[in-house]
Amino acid sequence: MTKATVDPALLYAALSAARQERGNPSWRSLAQEIGVSPSLLSRIGNGQKPDADGFATIVKWLGIPAEQFFSGDTTPNAQPDFLVQLAPLLRAQKDLDETDVKYLEQIIAATLERARAHG
Repeated sequence: MTKATVDPALLYAALSAARQERGNPSWRSLAQEIGVSPSLLSRIGNGQKPDADGFATIVKWLGIPAEQFFSGDTTPNAQPDFLVQLAPLLRAQKDLDETDVKYLEQIIAATLERARAHG
C-alpha cells in the first residue's frame, strides 16, 4: 500500500494562485481570511507540512480536493491528474466565477475521457 503524504510545494502553489486571484494581499491578510496563522503559511512556503487541522482548513477554503496535494504514489511514471493540476490555474482567473470553473472542468474532463477512449 502506498503511503500518501501532503506535498507542501503543491499546497503553496495553490495558495499563491489564490493570493494572486485576490490581488496579491499580504500573506498575513490571506492567513486571516483563511483562518490560519501566518506562520503556518510561512512554514508551508518553506517546505514544511501543515498540521492536520491547518491542512483541512486550507483545502476547505481553497475548495480543492485534498487529494490534489498528496504525493507518495510509487507507481512508475505516476503523474498527478491533469484536472488536479489545472484546477488552481482556473481558480486563479479573475474573470471566472465558481460556476465557470466547474463548467470548464467538466468540459475538459469529458474531452480527456474521449481522448483516452480513442487513444
